[in-house]
Amino acid sequence: MGVKRRAWLVAVSVVAAVVTVTGAGSDVRAGTGAGAGAETGAGAGSGTGDGAGTVGFRGAVAPEADLSHHGHVSLWSQQLTVRFESENHGPSGLADATVRLTFSVALAAGQSLPSNCVRSGDRVVLCRTGPLRAVGRSQETVLDLKAAGRPVEAVVEIDTAWNGGASDPNPENHRHRVLAPATGDPYAF
Repeated sequence: MGVKRRAWLVAVSVVAAVVTVTGAGSDVRAGTGAGAGAETGAGAGSGTGDGAGTVGFRGAVAPEADLSHHGHVSLWSQQLTVRFESENHGPSGLADATVRLTFSVALAAGQSLPSNCVRSGDRVVLCRTGPLRAVGRSQETVLDLKAAGRPVEAVVEIDTAWNGGASDPNPENHRHRVLAPATGDPYAF
C-alpha cells in the first residue's frame, strides 16, 4: 500500500471517528462542523455547519459548496451493487470529499474495492470523490459487493462524511436511504 493511500486511510478513519462521536449532538459553534448532519468534520476551527458563510473561531469564513450524490443500488442473491456520482452545485470548489455508505446487511470479508474506497467496519464503506470544481461532477464509483449471507433486501444509506470544511446550504440532497429488494432491479437515489 502506497504512502499516499495509507495517509488518506488514516485521515478518513480519523474523520469518521470524529463525525461518529460528535455527530449526534454537537453544537456547530464548537468548531467540529458536525451539526445536524455529518457533512463536515475534520476542519478543526472551521466552524462549519449547515449555514452559509459560517465564521469559525479563527475568524475565517467557510467556503460554501452544495454537494449531492446520485446513483442506484441493486441486490441479487448475494451481489450488492452501488453506482454513484457526486456533484458539487457550488459556488465554491472542493479539494476532496468523503461519501459514507452504510449497509443494513454485513458485507463479506476480503472483497476488493475501488482505489478511492476503504471499509470502515463490516457494514460501512467510505469513498473519496477527488477534487470537485464548482458545478462539477466526480467520476462514477462502482461498488460490486457481496453480502455475508443471502438477504431478501438491503437498505443502503448514502451520506457525506466530510466535505473539506465547506458549509452546505442544502444538506438534504446528499442524504439518501434506499431499500433494495433482492430482485436485481436498480433502485435510484
